[in-house]
Amino acid sequence: MRISLTMPNNHRVTALLQPWQDEVGGTQIGEVAALADRLGFSRLAVGEHFLMPAGHVELSGAHYVDAPTALAYLAGRTSRIRLISNVSIVALKHPVVSAKQWAVLDWLSGGRADLMVGAGWLKEEFEALGVDFHTRGRRLDECVEAIRRIWASDLASYHGEFFEFEAIASAPKPLQPGGVPLWFAGDVPRAYARVAKWGVGWSPHSLSPPKIAEGIERIHAHPDYHGQQIGVFFNLASLRLGEEHRLKADDHDFDTWNVQQLVDQLGWVRDLGVTEVTPALPRLASYQHFLERLHWLAEEIMPRVA
Repeated sequence: MRISLTMPNNHRVTALLQPWQDEVGGTQIGEVAALADRLGFSRLAVGEHFLMPAGHVELSGAHYVDAPTALAYLAGRTSRIRLISNVSIVALKHPVVSAKQWAVLDWLSGGRADLMVGAGWLKEEFEALGVDFHTRGRRLDECVEAIRRIWASDLASYHGEFFEFEAIASAPKPLQPGGVPLWFAGDVPRAYARVAKWGVGWSPHSLSPPKIAEGIERIHAHPDYHGQQIGVFFNLASLRLGEEHRLKADDHDFDTWNVQQLVDQLGWVRDLGVTEVTPALPRLASYQHFLERLHWLAEEIMPRVA
């Protein structure tokens, strides 16, 4: 099992917020990225929203980064670690724009980008950007098809229900063969279908851990699955979040400082099919305490769960 890291202060979801994050800006985030790179973390992850309607600010906060921009900065502070969005709502952008942003990120980072895609849940965000919320699934599928075509073709054309272009050139291409690897987040049948057809990985959203194995089986059984290895990325902090970022009870102790207890917990989710986790954070006193947690995870936990 690999351990990745969600960058501190890339969002301000109330249920997960800790006071020390107030002191974390670009300088500290760059330091964290460089440290995680040296310590052997697998990926750096950032979330993404373009806006937050007033009625959602109390629970969700208003502070979110733009994933390609933030990951480009992190790429410049690192040399090995992979860079992933968690998640990008690609249906809110024209696929030509998304294809360019992620191709450039991959090219500049030496082939370290991973694009995790979700359908989106925040209706008001779609409305503010002039995108029909109710067609977001079909738009997402067209975006993925169009983006892949742009990455694969010197002159790309696409004619769909929502997007259309003819004989366009876009370079640089992603450095990774086949383009930026695609991960898909979500627990609905259409999410499983996207993983089977296009994905290298899946991220459960609101499933309890025992149901993850069932989700993997559904991906493998889908008619579009073509035998590719599927990674499973599980953000353990999601166990504390209900709908619309409401805090919910979590009986798991993934934020413990007890080495054996955390190793046992991670071994449990690994046996369910999870290949990579982002650990939840315990309550920490300061930014320095957070750095100590990273060292502890790297030195005490990673060697025992690899």
